[in-house]
Amino acid sequence: MSAEILRKDRKENIYNLICDETYKPLKFKELCYLLQVPYEAREELHEILEELLDEGRIVRTNKGKYQKMGEGVYKGKFISNKKGFGFVRVEGMTEDFFIPERKTGGAYHDDTVLIQVSGTPYGKRTEASVIKVLERGLKRIVGIYEQNKSFGFVIPDNRRIDGDIFVSKKNSMGAVTGHKVVIEILSYGDKTKSAEGRVIEILGHINDPETDVLSVVRELDIPVDFPDEVMSYVNGIPDTVSSKEMAGRADLRHLTTVTIDGEDAKDLDDAITLYEEDGMYKLGVHIADVTNYVRENSPLDKEAFKRGTSCYLVDRVIPMLPHKLSNGICSLNEGQDRLALSCLMEIDNRGRIVSHKICETVINVDRRMTYTSVSAIVEDENEEEIEKYKELVPMFRLMLKVSDLLRENRMERGSIDFDFDESKIMIGDDGMVSYVGAYERRRSNGIIEDFMLAANETIAEDYFWQELPFEYRVHEAPDAEKVKQLAVLISKFGFYFKTSKENIHPKEFQKLLHKIEGEDCESLISRMTLRTMRQAKYSTECTGHFGLACKYYCHFTSPIRRYPDLQIHRIIKDNIHGRLDEKRISHYEAILSKVADDNSKKERRAEEAEREVEKLKKVEYMSAHKGELFEGIISGVTNRGIYVELPNTIEGLVSVSNMYDDYYCFSQEEYAMIGQETGKKYAIGDKIKVKVKGTDKITRTIDFVISYEGDELVGERKRKQNNRKQ
Repeated sequence: MSAEILRKDRKENIYNLICDETYKPLKFKELCYLLQVPYEAREELHEILEELLDEGRIVRTNKGKYQKMGEGVYKGKFISNKKGFGFVRVEGMTEDFFIPERKTGGAYHDDTVLIQVSGTPYGKRTEASVIKVLERGLKRIVGIYEQNKSFGFVIPDNRRIDGDIFVSKKNSMGAVTGHKVVIEILSYGDKTKSAEGRVIEILGHINDPETDVLSVVRELDIPVDFPDEVMSYVNGIPDTVSSKEMAGRADLRHLTTVTIDGEDAKDLDDAITLYEEDGMYKLGVHIADVTNYVRENSPLDKEAFKRGTSCYLVDRVIPMLPHKLSNGICSLNEGQDRLALSCLMEIDNRGRIVSHKICETVINVDRRMTYTSVSAIVEDENEEEIEKYKELVPMFRLMLKVSDLLRENRMERGSIDFDFDESKIMIGDDGMVSYVGAYERRRSNGIIEDFMLAANETIAEDYFWQELPFEYRVHEAPDAEKVKQLAVLISKFGFYFKTSKENIHPKEFQKLLHKIEGEDCESLISRMTLRTMRQAKYSTECTGHFGLACKYYCHFTSPIRRYPDLQIHRIIKDNIHGRLDEKRISHYEAILSKVADDNSKKERRAEEAEREVEKLKKVEYMSAHKGELFEGIISGVTNRGIYVELPNTIEGLVSVSNMYDDYYCFSQEEYAMIGQETGKKYAIGDKIKVKVKGTDKITRTIDFVISYEGDELVGERKRKQNNRKQ
């Protein structure tokens, strides 16, 4: 037996001893005595105990005694606050724990820590103290450099980080005031000493429109450039499909095939065929066979796993795969032979999928269509577009019919269809934002969505019943307390829906969204309802998808831009070729849980980047509209003030201190008096006129002030001033 295995066994034996019910917490010397450890072996015992502590499997008390993770001891993520205190988020718990400033234990924002719960209530939360920092979360930080005579410091972009970071002159890389920089943390500091770092990259000046996006990317540690090893591997991938690669595949090049995407899309990973035969609709969803080129454990595969997903940041894409694949051999480009993994479905006239086949195929796309053109044909009956694509028009009309059938069935079972405005942001030639508005969703978007959902559900159900290792997309039912809060909020608009702690059905949410259709508050209530939902994630357990009201669901349709799709393509192809023997199944069982968890984290990281860049660009846009008047709707009320959303999807805050017009110089007390006299109250859903007071790219916020109509308040203010003078 090797020394490594022996040490591993010793470690597990010591861990089991400490977890034994008869064990009483002991100090190191007491453990040595109990275990009769020779003096020369005590160092190894100490190393093993430290490893168990670092892994969070055991704890050491303030008196130096080793014990198992007991009641009130949890592992979680530390979330700091600029005021010095913090919170710890423990996976699986609905409320965070409050950590007073004196009990942070040297923890830094995003550290993985062990906490001891004290039981003292702090509002809705319970107080706890950090007893050990298990792992540092932030090793690099993005911020604004400020230069001093003999040193510098960095103000972090992340507003949760408590305090600035000291940078010595030798570690500044020549940065000057106003530079956005990336620093590596050298020391996390303590109560008496600031954190210290060194500049490792200068991103540019804060006023450069390119710098803000790059700052978000670096802050979230999203890889941009592909390593040389990966590009070397990619150079060996052919640009065209060979006859050898086509051998053994179902040849579907004779079928009329189209892609339907946005005008700017370049990574075309799904194509559609549809025709009617023998009273059945034959729908083919053909997905680029990316795994044919991304071999498991290759440098390319490891890099794709590291990225997890492509990231779409307003005017650019950070791809999961290099452009040679995502825009080339793996993109289903018009007129090119391409390898695909296809889900061929037979659908009856009631929209039920009665049979299907999953197979490797060869396809050739006849036309690269856009949502705009297809919608012009099936919705607008545009004569010019109909003439341009006359040979394809019958298929597009059939697509609309089949899509309606599939959607009707999905709605019947309770699928929730959120239909609120998404933001469309356009960038001008100068790199600055030229337009922000609501993105128009057309029926053609829905057609593709319906077909993709059908394929994803079909494949998930197929592999569930085969009882093979698989990666599912799951979505849990919302928290009952959040649903109750939503019910109270929507009642103020005159809407109601059934809630039950035991069984919350998605159909009730669907009914609510149907009731508000066409109302002024539709977008607002849709967003409020969405916030009630839990976040979907990837899992090896098929526990269903609440939002879609289905038992089986996975992500199969986007392997160019999502690693989970790539992973299940690999499993499907192994199954098609009979490679899923006991060894291969054990391999997937060993890795899939970690893969699913990592994929979920990378997805959240990309979503955060997209959200933060969108905020930045909206702030940039509104910076050019200071002092201008807008009409919006109150989208939220907090103790900080009221949030107002404009028709162009931009949201800003009327803070408590700005609940009056600065021009009139009202104090908060005066405003309260005026409020009592006029009886003016503000509530979610109210229409309101606001002026843009200011913007802040650092905090990514927009400040509004209420604009009052008429001169009543001006007269009231003057009357009060005159009374004071008298």
